[in-house]
Amino acid sequence: MQLGKAIRIERIMNRNNGRTIIVPLDHGVTVGPIYGLVDLRDTVNQVAEGGANAMLMHKGIPRCSHRQGGRDIGLIIHLSASTSLSPHPNAKCLVASVTDALKLGADAVSLHINLGDETEANMLSDLGRICSEANEWGIPVLAMMYARGEKITNEYDPAVVAHCARVGAELGADIVKVNYTGDPDSFSKVTDGCCVPVVIAGGPKLNNDRDLVQMVYDSVQAGGAGLSVGRNIFQNQSPKAIVAALNKVVHEDWDVDAAMEMLQA
Repeated sequence: MQLGKAIRIERIMNRNNGRTIIVPLDHGVTVGPIYGLVDLRDTVNQVAEGGANAMLMHKGIPRCSHRQGGRDIGLIIHLSASTSLSPHPNAKCLVASVTDALKLGADAVSLHINLGDETEANMLSDLGRICSEANEWGIPVLAMMYARGEKITNEYDPAVVAHCARVGAELGADIVKVNYTGDPDSFSKVTDGCCVPVVIAGGPKLNNDRDLVQMVYDSVQAGGAGLSVGRNIFQNQSPKAIVAALNKVVHEDWDVDAAMEMLQA
């Protein structure tokens, strides 16, 4: 691995255990200024102080959320987008470049790929090209890999999720983000079949904090490298507190009961 890429990865992942807590804040392009993303500076401050390793956002948002002090946090610039207003919301297009990310001081870039969509070929082409370009500059790539299309009957199916993870790794991503398959046994098959770190998505808004903590704990026990969770963190009543609890699970190997006790206190 290039020295520059290795240094940048250590800015977004714990160098001691290779795990990470990433908080995506890119939802504004998709659905607008939803709860938790109106006052971006406050949200960034909370997740940073809670112990998140990195935040993920589109190129125009760092100017609205840059921290002037306090705990440092890594920056990942998201390069692809679509909106809920589009007739084809699963078709992601590039809206930024690796150069844009470097000019912003980013530590990594990310792309969203929907396998099975009618525009899959375009998204895969973008992923392959961005991975090559990013490698030239020594900047890591996080690939958000999902299966969403007419042929997909269950995007959480372990075989489907494992396929998604493998595609990301095969095309050059340094970290892949996928759906959690629902239990450690099936998720271990995903991590076993992928030679780069695998982090889980948060999915729809969960009913309670324990469900989130349990899901993260189980995924780590199955070989996962942590999480990249948005709504279930930035729409939590205390983003700082839930990140702090997840931090104990991911980076200090706390069990669920211990993390929940801290969170409730």
